[in-house]
Amino acid sequence: MSHIRLLKHYVNLPFLFLGIAEFALFYALGVNLAVQTGDSGYNDLLYVPYSASSRALIFACCMACCTLAMGSYGAMRNEGIVNRALRAVVGYCLLGITAMHILFFVLPKTHLGGSVLFWAVMGSIAGVLVLRTIFTSIVDLDRFNRRVLVYGSGKLANRIVKQSTKLADSLALTVVGCVPSQTDAEPHEDLKDLALEEPEDWVTFCHQQHISEIIVAPDERRRSMGGHMPVEEFLDCKMEGVQVIDAPTFFERELSMIEIELVQPGWMLFSDGFQYSHLRDWSKRLFDLAVSLLLVLIASPFMILAGLAVVLETGRPMFYKQVRVGLNGKEFTIYKLRSMTQNAEKGGKAVWAQKNDARVTKVGAFIRNTRLDELPQLLNVLRGDMSFVGPRPERPQFVNELKDQIPYYDVRHRVKPGLMGWAQLKYPYGASVEDTENKLRYDLYYTKNHSFFMDLLILIQTVEVVLLGKGVH
Repeated sequence: MSHIRLLKHYVNLPFLFLGIAEFALFYALGVNLAVQTGDSGYNDLLYVPYSASSRALIFACCMACCTLAMGSYGAMRNEGIVNRALRAVVGYCLLGITAMHILFFVLPKTHLGGSVLFWAVMGSIAGVLVLRTIFTSIVDLDRFNRRVLVYGSGKLANRIVKQSTKLADSLALTVVGCVPSQTDAEPHEDLKDLALEEPEDWVTFCHQQHISEIIVAPDERRRSMGGHMPVEEFLDCKMEGVQVIDAPTFFERELSMIEIELVQPGWMLFSDGFQYSHLRDWSKRLFDLAVSLLLVLIASPFMILAGLAVVLETGRPMFYKQVRVGLNGKEFTIYKLRSMTQNAEKGGKAVWAQKNDARVTKVGAFIRNTRLDELPQLLNVLRGDMSFVGPRPERPQFVNELKDQIPYYDVRHRVKPGLMGWAQLKYPYGASVEDTENKLRYDLYYTKNHSFFMDLLILIQTVEVVLLGKGVH
């Protein structure tokens, strides 16, 4: 088993173990160094006791969040030891120390001391690099790779094999072969080398080939159209410990997206997802209000300076307003700092933003790269039009076109739009119908599986997007 479903979100099991090991390392370092400063008694403002263990726990949580914020687990699949070290230095020295000093300001009695914090961070960097070196030396062994068999050899099977081959290192997955279904006239051109004859004894074959999973992916499954599956044989395999999954589950679990072409209305209705929860809505709303108010206090000086720069370069207005489509298709007005020239859309016609768009001003390019232009949307979050996390809201003109061209596009409006989203983490900036369709795959995954836990993951991981300027046009 390579994944575990944690609060409706698929988490890579090996990386989860690595994260737990690193958290234990952070906590041990925190305890050791916090003891050197002695118990801190009570916080003068909140009258809360902070023992060495509680301060160590705060330190461990902060360092773990920095790890997620820098995208370290995803990046280490393709990075060497030098890049891992640089990412750790930036994450812990820049983000970690900054975050800890903010905590020290709010909760003074959690302070570890300047030199103590420095050595805690240095120890974290050294310990993490050792752990990750050991981890990569283990998970790269062939015996940790899952060996899967694809039932089907048509277009759908070819897409699965292509994705598996492309992401072989990150998925730790090897496709042993493809067994053509009865509806496959002949194997896809790219799968001829992987084509296998249907086993006479599926259980024996899976044991001999060390198959851990069968992915059922024929192009046609309906009996009326000639489709057929060896259901009894697959059930025998399942009872012998071989997992059997369908293609939609593969894409959702391994790639954190939903393949639109495979979605059926019945699947959306009866799947484990697309659910409403009063508790989740209330907790999310309280979280939005708390974080928005905090960010307004922190970011107001930067927003004022950015607004003045906009006015000095291209004159008024400072803000830019647009109508967007929100929850259940309700329209609302979104606010942004103006990053384009005045009258960028002549005649009021909506135009897709392009890469290196000539309409973007010099100041506009800077505030886009740093996401300062998005800060006025905190007002939309406070008003309840938007949430912190959710699919990015689109303009009505585009929505009307996209609903006619992309199946299930309107499903993304079942949840409140957000300042940041799963699609923004997983897919680069899109400025076409094709890009929008690709992003919808991730928006549907969020709509189906969204939870407070997933929102926190997106919020933390968005730090990397802002720092590295990813997905900016």
